[in-house]
Amino acid sequence: MLESVLIANRGEIACRIIRTARRLGLRTIAVHSDADADAPFVAMADEAYRIGPAAASESYLRIDAILEAAQRSRAASIHPGYGFLSERAEFAEACQKAGIVFVGPPASAIRAMGLKDAAKSLVEKAGVPVVPGYHGERQQPDFLRQKAYEIGYPVLIKAVAGGGGKGMRRVDKQTDFDAALESAQREAQNAFGDPRVLVEKYVLAPRHVEVQVFADTHGNVVHLFERDCSLQRRHQKVIEEAPAPGMTPEVREAMGRAAVEAARAVGYAGAGTVEFIADGREGLRADRFYFMEMNTRLQVEHPVTEEITGLDLVELQFHVAAGGRLPFAQEDLAVNGHAVEARLYAEDPEKGFLPSTGRLWALRLPEGEGIRVDTGVEEGGLVTPFYDPMIAKVVAHGATRDEALDRLSQALSETIVAGPKTNARFLRALADAEGFRAGQFDTGFIDRHLEGLGAVARPADPAAIAAAALALVDREAARITDAAVARGEVLSSPWWQDDGFQLVGARSQGLPLSVDGERLDILIAHEDGTARIGVPGRPMGEGEHEVSLVEAGEAMIALADGRQTQVALHDPFAVDLDQLGDGSGAVKSPMHGKVVTIAVSVGDRVEKGQRVGVVEAMKMEHALTAPVSGVVSEVAAEPGQQVAEGARIVSIEADG
Repeated sequence: MLESVLIANRGEIACRIIRTARRLGLRTIAVHSDADADAPFVAMADEAYRIGPAAASESYLRIDAILEAAQRSRAASIHPGYGFLSERAEFAEACQKAGIVFVGPPASAIRAMGLKDAAKSLVEKAGVPVVPGYHGERQQPDFLRQKAYEIGYPVLIKAVAGGGGKGMRRVDKQTDFDAALESAQREAQNAFGDPRVLVEKYVLAPRHVEVQVFADTHGNVVHLFERDCSLQRRHQKVIEEAPAPGMTPEVREAMGRAAVEAARAVGYAGAGTVEFIADGREGLRADRFYFMEMNTRLQVEHPVTEEITGLDLVELQFHVAAGGRLPFAQEDLAVNGHAVEARLYAEDPEKGFLPSTGRLWALRLPEGEGIRVDTGVEEGGLVTPFYDPMIAKVVAHGATRDEALDRLSQALSETIVAGPKTNARFLRALADAEGFRAGQFDTGFIDRHLEGLGAVARPADPAAIAAAALALVDREAARITDAAVARGEVLSSPWWQDDGFQLVGARSQGLPLSVDGERLDILIAHEDGTARIGVPGRPMGEGEHEVSLVEAGEAMIALADGRQTQVALHDPFAVDLDQLGDGSGAVKSPMHGKVVTIAVSVGDRVEKGQRVGVVEAMKMEHALTAPVSGVVSEVAAEPGQQVAEGARIVSIEADG
């Protein structure tokens, strides 16, 4: 067994690797950016080394900085986790040249499977079915557009490098092809340093089923069964499960054999995942699945495989990297029950799943029978805009699929996160969704059911506002009282009262609040020594459901029915200059992030809804559009600039 390991990653996967490594007796070494200096994974490791500023391009993607830390720490091996450098052949080669064991496949296998076009050609020769499409070298827009026409819409544009949904766009008609191609190429360049794409037929009613493979350096290759990852949004996996619903022994044998042959074709070693797309219109069939790609690394969703097999995949990775043989054959493996994983993200489903950042004022993750939680954050920590927005992976295991989903739903209902908005309520709605429970789903399920899943804009919860407002009023009254007592003053004068004194009727007063950043005026009524809050849309004093409160600095976060509402006393001196009625339309950044492009200049004419720029945050691009028709009067940001949530990017002088 290896003596030590440097984890070239961060967050929950770094914590995950450290736990197994320490159990095996390995000395653990963390590397971190400035943004992660106080992160839990840094504290967990035996040693930690700074490798650069917050931006991944200046830290976690720097091979030289990571190898320098490995040399300083005398690391025997490097585990890349997933993402970042995990599928970079040059990183595996650099480790080998430095005399450090790379806990992953050989560089030749990474390179062979790293480009989707070459990978498809390779596995096709090995008899593995592939999706029809153009996987060649030519990248001229006119040529690719023609190929898309020949393939027949809808088509899928996919980056040839990388994965995780980056550089991937579905196109339903030819008039949308050019814009989708440009966006996919730009995102691919930013994410992988390679703008090349392929174009293939979009499979209708697609099911995303992947097979976990494992190989050693002695020629042994097995599969550890399949995972269904069809519940996706923007090609990003949301809920994954194992085994796949509706899987038959015949299809499992065919998929498993294809996955093993794909691994053999590149001389694979270690943990890998062969991803297939299946036409789900008639259920899973042995003649209707196609190779998509191979991920030459550990997958985010590997815990569900661990739960149904009883194996520790990270331990197996270390075992194989140290030259060991697989301790089992294919016939020794069996499926035990069902497991499902939900990715708890810092994002707001009610605002198009925009990434959400900020301090975790409260964090309570579930526990219980059949529940596993992998996380890399803790209460009081920060969710920054620099990396993936994952807070935790919540995994449930049960004897049956229904039991696993019931446990997942209950676990999500017990999850409390205050600070960044999260998708916890959305995930629970997914776990309970009738179609998903019945196994009637494909990769378009979420998009078709957004409203029923609660992923649409809704007004703030009046009961939550009222509860938070009352707490704020009580806190301010206590502060005034404490300050007066500290000065030795006696609060006996009627002028000290804060109960809205008036001669006739119940005493009341107005109070301006800031609710999720928007001003809202409420009414406080005082009667018989009790304060009651009146909020627009809610009768005075009425309470619809239980509300929990968390202090967040000067604000109060109200948690109710799986949603959170941030309430603060309105600051009359915090004036938004864009709202002063000067006739301009402000285009603001919807979240902390980096400006990728600005598509307009001062003096340009724009129409309402026209794209004026793109902001990237947490590895995803978000288009900025004109709120009004008019003329651009100001461009306040430039490509490459980091901007805060709400920062003005472009100003438009509206018509009329």
